[in-house]
Amino acid sequence: MVFGDLRGWIDHLRKEGELQEIDVEVDWNCELGTVARKAFGTGNGPALLFNNIKGYGEKARCSRVFTGGLSRYSRVAMMFGLPKSASITELVKAARTAYAGRVAPKIVDDGPVKEVVLTGDAIDLLEFPVPKWHREDGGRYINTLQGTVTMDPDTGRLNVGVYRGMVGQKNTIPSLLWRAQNWGGDFAKWVDRDQDMPVACVLGWEPCLPFCAASPLPPDVSEFEVMGALRGAPVELVRCETVPLLVPASAEVVIEGYISNDPKTFEMEGPFGEYTGYFGGDQGPKHTIRVTAITHRKRPILRGTLEGTLPKMLNENSIMSSVQRAALAWNVLERAGVPGITDVHCPAANNGTTLIIQMRQRYRGQAKQAAMAIWGSSASHLRYKHVWVVDEDIDVHDYAALDWAFAYRVNAAEDDIIFVPGTFGSALDPSTRLPLRDTLTYGTGKWCRVLIDATVNMDFAPEAQYDGNRYPPTVKPHPQDWDLVTRRWKEYGFKD
Repeated sequence: MVFGDLRGWIDHLRKEGELQEIDVEVDWNCELGTVARKAFGTGNGPALLFNNIKGYGEKARCSRVFTGGLSRYSRVAMMFGLPKSASITELVKAARTAYAGRVAPKIVDDGPVKEVVLTGDAIDLLEFPVPKWHREDGGRYINTLQGTVTMDPDTGRLNVGVYRGMVGQKNTIPSLLWRAQNWGGDFAKWVDRDQDMPVACVLGWEPCLPFCAASPLPPDVSEFEVMGALRGAPVELVRCETVPLLVPASAEVVIEGYISNDPKTFEMEGPFGEYTGYFGGDQGPKHTIRVTAITHRKRPILRGTLEGTLPKMLNENSIMSSVQRAALAWNVLERAGVPGITDVHCPAANNGTTLIIQMRQRYRGQAKQAAMAIWGSSASHLRYKHVWVVDEDIDVHDYAALDWAFAYRVNAAEDDIIFVPGTFGSALDPSTRLPLRDTLTYGTGKWCRVLIDATVNMDFAPEAQYDGNRYPPTVKPHPQDWDLVTRRWKEYGFKD
């Protein structure tokens, strides 16, 4: 699906009844974030366009904020060009196809994002209505669902990622930069050259940009090529003004700058209401983007999102992660040669920290093979802490089915629960002791990962009394009985 830009996406949502425009004045200081939290709800709320931000009238450089474009499965389906009613498994399969595709971007000479160019003293990040999303946040976070573009100086590969960053001074963005992330790998190469790393933060474009930027693709893959595959057309890119990078020509806002490794340039950042549902990344000195230029469209729309997931409180990252992380895990399993995978699911409530694999077992140890393949992948850095594996008769989208499988197919004494300690993991997980979350010292967090093998144990011998199966039959009625009762259902006096 090609929407052209953020405005084309917003127009599409408006036509589909998926957009709520808010014209009354809303305060950027916590009120906007609270409206978003309540509206997102359990993943059934609309996208939100705030048209009247307190202190940012019609004469302001920017007066509108858009959020929630991907906070509902129906809108993720629309992004893929699927029916709004498409199942989660269909979305996962669409993402797998996109991740496997490559459409090279197209470089153009100019675009709407160049309508206004700011440099030098004209740069002031607070001329944009950047929300303070939560009262406990360390500041106003401008980088929440942007696409931050960096480059591998050895190969020229452009990476696009989502990394948090808050407004420091009028021209600085202290950010959370980790070595294990793709831009951390790029940064290390620039440091080896004794050079600052150029960056460009893209705020507002088609929905495929945040979706792909938030996906943990392999380090040698440019997200711009995957975006092209997802939308079915090349991404048109234009050269930046002050950094040697390329950005979408029809983006709303682009912030250009450099990051130094000199601790003297670090600024205080954090905490931030993180994807775990807790405030994470405590306040401390962090790598800082020194802004050298801002380019934007006339009357730009600022793109941001509310982070943090709790039970019955989902958001864009919740919904996106449940599709992205399942699709990537399925691809990892396929590349590793694990057979018999029939479905993969990441519940939205935990943003992919838990992975559920449904398989048709062919041999003993297959569940352990699947878990080890997942944990050996770079995609597991911040996710897949806990892996469940179930048989194909268990619906991976049904918590009750999982609980039943856990109750009657898991025997810890038979090695159905496996612990793998000392692995790399999320430094934002509060269940990890605070000293072990020091990314400046260790580069990443420390996790003990867990496999729950809830499949029928193939070490059990097939039993004649079970018709050659390892387990007794379940109480589910036979098909002929079920069909008979279904045909006569209304005769019994029941409604449909």
